Amino acid sequence: MKKRILVIILFVVSALSVHAQRYLGIATSNWSGTYGMYLNPANIADSRTKFAIDLMSINFGVDNNLAGINLSGAFSSIGGNSKLNETFNYGNKQQFSLMLPYAALNLPGIMVSIDHKNSIALTLRVRGINQFNNFDQRLFRTITDPNYNSGNDFDFTSANFNWTLHAWSEINLCYGRVLYEKEEHMLKVGLNLKLLGGIGYVSLKGKNLDAHFYSAADSLRANNTDLEYSSSIIDSLSELGGGVSDAFSQFFGKKGGNGFGADIGLVYEYRPDYDDYVDPVSKHVDHSSNKYKIRASVSVTDIGSINYNNTMSANITGNGSLSVGDLAKNFTNFNSFSDYAGSRGFHLDTARGSTKVYLPTALIIGVDYYIWQHFYVNGTYIANLANRQNFGNSYYNQFTLTPRFDTKFMSVGVPITYSSLTSGFKAGFGMRFGGFILGTDDVSAFFSNSAYGVNFYVGAFVPINKKYKKSNETHTESDTNKLIK
Repeated sequence: MKKRILVIILFVVSALSVHAQRYLGIATSNWSGTYGMYLNPANIADSRTKFAIDLMSINFGVDNNLAGINLSGAFSSIGGNSKLNETFNYGNKQQFSLMLPYAALNLPGIMVSIDHKNSIALTLRVRGINQFNNFDQRLFRTITDPNYNSGNDFDFTSANFNWTLHAWSEINLCYGRVLYEKEEHMLKVGLNLKLLGGIGYVSLKGKNLDAHFYSAADSLRANNTDLEYSSSIIDSLSELGGGVSDAFSQFFGKKGGNGFGADIGLVYEYRPDYDDYVDPVSKHVDHSSNKYKIRASVSVTDIGSINYNNTMSANITGNGSLSVGDLAKNFTNFNSFSDYAGSRGFHLDTARGSTKVYLPTALIIGVDYYIWQHFYVNGTYIANLANRQNFGNSYYNQFTLTPRFDTKFMSVGVPITYSSLTSGFKAGFGMRFGGFILGTDDVSAFFSNSAYGVNFYVGAFVPINKKYKKSNETHTESDTNKLIK
């Protein structure tokens, strides 16, 4: 019973926007430690931080285009008295996609600036994503909410849909280096290598499903079915039920799956006033301050996959009849689902072997512009590169504009995002005070019941920032004025 409760907690706690792992309110700060490397691993090169120790951080929330979120209903559901229709205000969209749930836990890590040009980082993360892509709303609500009943029979056709629940661990080893530096130009490169440990997955992808729902009998009659179901959870949900202890064991013990991944990135900085940061007497360069007017970056993140050796897969074809209540009970592990589907008239071709589950690969393009004093504005575009018809997860395209106030002691950012998932805007808030971070990519759910996303992140790290080595030699008045600038 305790293991099942832990799985449910994983589902609920991990309900957040997949992009919340980017910490967009503070990740673009020049004093963000390792948080900037998840946008682009080249960001740690020529870092303003000499040494940083990550303590821990977590982020969570919801993102979807199916329903508005009622937080008061969600909180009341913790006591078990709330219905889904009290938590979600459903719209009229027939085909939908959602992240419900998603979670990311950053464990202790470290970043070191070896010198001005070279930096390394070692970080540990546990991530989980539960994603429905291109699903039919009526089918989803019929299966997931026992209190939902449209009261009418209906027909629907779904094609090219994907449901994947996946949890995994990462050991990240990141290296950033300044490749070129001359006067006003600087080019940096970064590579983050990931050792991946698969905790477990369940996935269903469908090329076609034609079905008729009979309201009075609470049943589905499916025709022309062409589905593929695969899972590392063979017998019961308890196989994913070890909770945090299972997640930690992925770093040191036996893993459900293994794999390798990578992030790779480039950063270019234009520094028209570079000479202003060079001591005219000692020729020492101030590496504790930002010199750029414009910084442009491009990266590809989450390249790779996890190979699970002991999995079961089934191709499901033909025609059959399903009880909605029984389908919901048998959907979460392979043996129960295959036995039930086979008994209801469907043809199953089953196989035991290895399966690849892919990471949510994305392209990230960013531009950071220095305005004046400690004020900046950043634009970041995130685009999906993953094949949504693979077993695995994927991102939804978005563009985020983040004005921010940024110093070594404090950063405040206000990310404003246009999401292709919801075809709308959302605003957030991020704050860093020393090494403490707090923020959200979407605050609207705290003030209305019509927001389609909500998330929250909090964490802490210990930064030791670089200091400028001032010359002890005597400067002329003109030299002094130049350094003050």
